[in-house]
Amino acid sequence: MATGKTIKVTLVKSRFGRLKAHRDCVRGLGLRRMHHTVEVKDTPENRGMINKVAYLLRVEEA
Repeated sequence: MATGKTIKVTLVKSRFGRLKAHRDCVRGLGLRRMHHTVEVKDTPENRGMINKVAYLLRVEEA
């Protein structure tokens, strides 16, 4: 993976009522509220968090 690559991540479902580990992953990605979009670096650590909570997110290659 290239070091300059980024991924656009948008929170499309609420984090409330989810497992604490899943809520922590959402916050770890920098998402604060519904429909908030952030760009994160394409690293294995971020990919792991995205995969864990993929059912809450919309992901686009940036």
